[in-house]
Amino acid sequence: MDYIIKIENVEKSFGNEHIVKGINLDIKPGEFLTVLGPSGCGKTTTLRLIAGFEDPDAGEIWIDGKSVSRIPPYKRDVNTVFQNYALFPHMTINENIAYGLKMKKVSKSERLARVIEALRLVQLESFGDRKPRQLSGGQQQRVAVARALINNPKVLLLDEPLGALDLKLRKQMQIELKHLQQKLEITFIYVTHDQEEALTISDRIAVMNKGVIEQVASPKEIYESPSTKFVADFIGDTNLFEIQISPTNETNVVNLFGTKVGGRIREPKSLTKQNYLSVRPERVKLLAHGEEAPYFLSGTVEEVIYVGSFIRTVVKLQQGQRIVAMMPSKGDHLCLPGDRVRVTWKEEDGIVIGQ
Repeated sequence: MDYIIKIENVEKSFGNEHIVKGINLDIKPGEFLTVLGPSGCGKTTTLRLIAGFEDPDAGEIWIDGKSVSRIPPYKRDVNTVFQNYALFPHMTINENIAYGLKMKKVSKSERLARVIEALRLVQLESFGDRKPRQLSGGQQQRVAVARALINNPKVLLLDEPLGALDLKLRKQMQIELKHLQQKLEITFIYVTHDQEEALTISDRIAVMNKGVIEQVASPKEIYESPSTKFVADFIGDTNLFEIQISPTNETNVVNLFGTKVGGRIREPKSLTKQNYLSVRPERVKLLAHGEEAPYFLSGTVEEVIYVGSFIRTVVKLQQGQRIVAMMPSKGDHLCLPGDRVRVTWKEEDGIVIGQ
């Protein structure tokens, strides 16, 4: 079997609001898959459907080859870590972690051994006798993960578990979670609205928008070869322009503001009546005086912003639109507001996509 979870044509509505619209998704054993999208797109509802906290209106969900669409949460081989951790404040850390095993009537000696191992995995061996309020946010998050892992689930579901942490701790915990997942070889399904977080930790990303999964791919492919306008615009920064496809050479030439420029059509079958060109700012080049290029657009520098290792240059094109270039700050291409410049990009860096 090449998947541990299979979601097939799953639908979910609440009242008149259609939240999940016929999604299909296969999740591989031992992979770190992130469901990414803006608030209200259906990602948390999808996670709750997998966990069994919600029942699908239509479609089927399989876990390890078994249909679970009508099976209660406690009979599914999955555990969930929530954003607020849901720790019992009156219990010690040991008691919180052992709670699920106690409900299953696991012997006290086995509970103790498994709690010690779970604490070791999350590097909190000396914190077992403390109460949750005596721990930092990052430590509480690790306890929540340990409590979920102690039952040896085949799948761990994580619903924005780092959302309450400050930025520095959040980045640290991202790496710790990824290392833990790789060590345990458990399937992680992670929900977030944070694009950088998804790119950092995931084996694959499923990008959701308005109840639909628009693309499932590796972080590299999602970023460098988005399949829709939404994915291109939502993941990172991009320059996005409406274009016409040139009838003379549909594979690598598009019509932008009446100028033929280079663009790679990702999937000809995905093109629509309205199509777009996406060029990442770091792929935009400012041409030096006298430098030649197969094509270019002319404009005037509006802003030059130093952002550490990069310089962000905003150019207002002759046609009125703006294009952003991000270039290493140590280069010799510094421009000043008011300078006349020409911008270009490599043909393969201009991604042509449909609506």
